[in-house]
Amino acid sequence: MKKIRLLLFAVIVSGLLLFDHQLTIPESSVTLSQVPSSDLSFAVLGDIHSNNNSLKKAIRDLYSINPAMNALILNGDIVDQGIKRQYDAIKKTLYINRLLLPKTIIKNIGNHEFFNYNIEINSPEDVKIFINRYLEFAEREKVYHDTWINGYHFISLGSEDGNSLTLDSIRAFISEAQKEWLKEKLAENYTIGKPMFVFLHQPLNSNPSSGWVGSDQSEEIRKILSQYPEIILFNSHTHADLTEKSVVIHQPYTKVHTGAVHYTIVQHAQGQNRTREALIKGLYIEVNGNTVVIKGRDLKERSWIFSTIIPIPGY
Repeated sequence: MKKIRLLLFAVIVSGLLLFDHQLTIPESSVTLSQVPSSDLSFAVLGDIHSNNNSLKKAIRDLYSINPAMNALILNGDIVDQGIKRQYDAIKKTLYINRLLLPKTIIKNIGNHEFFNYNIEINSPEDVKIFINRYLEFAEREKVYHDTWINGYHFISLGSEDGNSLTLDSIRAFISEAQKEWLKEKLAENYTIGKPMFVFLHQPLNSNPSSGWVGSDQSEEIRKILSQYPEIILFNSHTHADLTEKSVVIHQPYTKVHTGAVHYTIVQHAQGQNRTREALIKGLYIEVNGNTVVIKGRDLKERSWIFSTIIPIPGY
């Protein structure tokens, strides 16, 4: 009888703990026997901007697509301001939903990680504080880092400055040391034709007429990446709508816009202004050998936007 009471007590406590942390597992449209079979599967979300409610919806929808996904990449502007309480709120969201998330979560730096709206211009000390706060959150030693997942290389670039006397609030600064590191990492265990995944929050625009200038080092980085047609580069930052045109193949590497979680800038009919819409969009990717399938997802409406196959020749 005593053992039964202890068992009931344990069950009740476990239930209360789950309730306390709001940890609920949604019904998945995919059973474990129907989990997509692939060498690698991952999702990419950009521009969360501390919108925890939209992040929760995105997590639940991605889980319904593939509960056995290998990785989730948060591609910059994870917080709207690089302040402790916003990082704490994101950490809480990730912890509460931990059973719905893959074990590997890659957290990249954007430009908003350098923001505190009470600070007009960051001092050098402010920049260090923002970077250290990001590093603690991302559990990294530098703003640029890499990870191998199922034999595939994931390489994250990141700005080393922001909203300061030496850099504006939008661009990324990529140092010579980071560029040399990138060259080394791209050559590390390189296999002809095997896809490599590179991430930078800002797109590599160097012409203001083509959109926001992503980095003054854009041309140099493009030259490095162009040596490897196996590269798929993921950028966020612009909040542009997610369409089939978000994937640009083989120029010579492939460029992909990730969409945004917090809001999307929608271009209406000709002559009308663009508006910010509370849409939640992101990417789901499956890899088999040298074939990569990139799918655009409306995570709010739980529907597919496009599916693009990217064969990497020579693998």
